[in-house]
Amino acid sequence: MPRITGGSLGSRKLRSPKGTQVRPTPGRVKESLFSILMNRLEGAAVLDLFAGTGAIGFEAASRGAARVVAVEAQRDIANAIEEAVKQLGIGDVVTVFQAPAERALYRLEGPFDIVYLDPPYADPVPLQLFRLMQERKLLASEAIVVYEHAAKRILPQIPGYRSVREEVYGDVGLAFLTPES
Repeated sequence: MPRITGGSLGSRKLRSPKGTQVRPTPGRVKESLFSILMNRLEGAAVLDLFAGTGAIGFEAASRGAARVVAVEAQRDIANAIEEAVKQLGIGDVVTVFQAPAERALYRLEGPFDIVYLDPPYADPVPLQLFRLMQERKLLASEAIVVYEHAAKRILPQIPGYRSVREEVYGDVGLAFLTPES
């Protein structure tokens, strides 16, 4: 059962909907991620694409983000995230958007300071989503996009983005990218 690791909601447990294919980000990866993002979180707008359990967005809210949008395509999983938002009492910070990521990007309003992109590992690199975030001006000028992927995957150059950091934790890789000016 995933849990929030730090901030005002630290140690709170999150439930995953039963019978669904949710792959929560491992705890040590999440802790490392938020250690890296620590100086960017206070007052930030965070977009969590492919939200799953919602843990990344909840962690961001717990650590001072002002606005979190959790995008999840599967209705039962999105409903579980909404239920957790109510239980945690963070409805003023976290909004759940039930739609496929691409459709959501056409409907969301930015800018976002941090985007966490965690599609299924078997999917190809979501170049269309990276392109849409730029075209729709969803990214703040100093935004960071974190793309979680299988560590064995070699990422191509992503048009319009510059790689600023790469981390590997066992089977999990995190690519940190910023939009090119």
